[in-house]
Parts: sequence; C-alpha cells; structure tokens
Amino acid sequence: MQNYQSFLNYLTHEKRYSTHTLIAYTKDLEQFQAFLEQFEVLEIAQAEYTHVRAFMVHFIEKKYSTRSVNRKISTLKAFFKFLSIQNPQQINPTQRIVAPKSPKRLPKFVEESNTNRLFDEIVFEHTFEGQRNRLILTILYATGIRRAELLSLKLKDVDVYNQTIKVLGKGKKERVIPFNSFLSQALTAYLPLRNEFCTDPANHFLVITDKSQPAYPKFIHNVVHQYLGLVSSVQQRSPHILRHSFATHLLNNGAELNNIKEMLGHSSLAATQVYTHNSIEKLKKAYNLAHPRA
Repeated sequence: MQNYQSFLNYLTHEKRYSTHTLIAYTKDLEQFQAFLEQFEVLEIAQAEYTHVRAFMVHFIEKKYSTRSVNRKISTLKAFFKFLSIQNPQQINPTQRIVAPKSPKRLPKFVEESNTNRLFDEIVFEHTFEGQRNRLILTILYATGIRRAELLSLKLKDVDVYNQTIKVLGKGKKERVIPFNSFLSQALTAYLPLRNEFCTDPANHFLVITDKSQPAYPKFIHNVVHQYLGLVSSVQQRSPHILRHSFATHLLNNGAELNNIKEMLGHSSLAATQVYTHNSIEKLKKAYNLAHPRA
C-alpha cells in the first residue's frame, strides 16, 4: 500500500476524484500488486512491460468486459505517469501497452412516450413517501443530474423562486441548472411534507429515507427501478438512464449540444456528442420507414 498511497493522496486532494473512483483505483492497484507476487516483484514501481501486458491478458482470458480491462490499464497508466513526474528516472512500462478496443455502445434511454406515461399516468400518493419518490424521478429527468449529485443536494442548493439548483459535480465543480414548472411543482408538493416528516433538524439533505436519514445509492436505484418498470420494458432501469433520457430528449427536441453539455456537467463536448448517435439512429428509422426506395 505504501508505494502508491502518495498517488491516491494526489487523486484525492489535487485531482479531487470521487470516493467511487478512488475505490476503483485502489482495487486495481491492489490487484496488480497481488498479481506481481508470482514474478517475485515486491513493488509496483518495479513492474515491467511484460508484467503489465500479462496482467491485461489475465483479465481478458477471465472474460472481463473490455470496459473493465481498459479501466485497469487506465489506472496503471495514470499511476506510472504520476511516478514519472515524481522521478524522471522512473521507467514507464505502460507506454507501449495498447488497450483493447471497446465496442461502441449507444446510451440507453427511455422513450419520450414512456416518460410522459410515468409523469402523467402514474399516481403518486400525496404522502411523504409518494411525493418523495415523485421528486426523485422528476429531478433526475428534469435536470439530468447524476445519482451522486442528487444524494449530495442540500435544501439550500434548491432555489424554487428562481427555479435553479446548484450541483456539486465531478472534480468538485459547481454548476447551476435551471428547471421549469414541471420540477417546481414536485418540489412545492414535497418540501412541506419533507420538513414535517424529518425528525432530525441537523439533516439538511434534500432527499431523505423513510427513517429520516440521508438517502443512499441503493435507495435511489430501487425507487427508479420500481417506477420505470411500470412504464417501460427497457432492461436497464437505473438512475443513469434518466440522465441519458434527459439528454437524448433535449437533443431530439432541438436543444443546442453545448447547452446540454453545460447542464450535464461534461468537461468536453466529446462526452456529450455520444447522444447525437441516438438522434441519428432515430432519423435512420424514420428515413427507412418513409422513403419509397429505402
């Protein structure tokens, strides 16, 4: 652990990586260190190109997904780049490593007709639980925020009067997202019930559980999974699919890509452009259905 603790400290305090990302990096480095033991290599810094390549092949042969293998290689590349900056004499064994190509995957999303059914046809009881669940679904779809960003929202971050929320995103970057009456109505119905229901005056989180505690990742997932199952047959019914739906539906209805990028909190336009593929696929289907020679 000692030979990469400074790297993890760098990611925590300088790069401001999330706890989830830090756990993934730590796991990858621990796995690599354990893998090196068979070669009698005691420290990761002493690893060579053949060791890194064998590590990659090991997981490919174990049928790990290309995405998982690439993440492990990315971790090692970042680690050895860090070592090289700290010590110019350090050899970087990952320089010649070519990560396996990932197949292109289009973001999954819920059809607009089904999200309309979710909010127009599903009855949310006027109780704390009913309006809390409605708010979770509404805020994820109305703003496109990530699950972790929703969990970190405090009451003070929501400005119902000006219809904006302040979100702390990846890299501790703040952004302000506008919303309309669709979310405003959900907040207006929920907040009085939340404040009446909450038994802990020190709990300032926007979304709380039935026990008055701050919500947690699995809790949000369960709510989204349950309600999306009522209106859609899509297999992936996670909070992130509402983020994909938010971006895809905005793009399909004429929103500018740069504006979507800002609302999603992407650092580059390339990350947002993946949603254009969904729109192109939709155009292809319309073309094939309508063109007489298609």
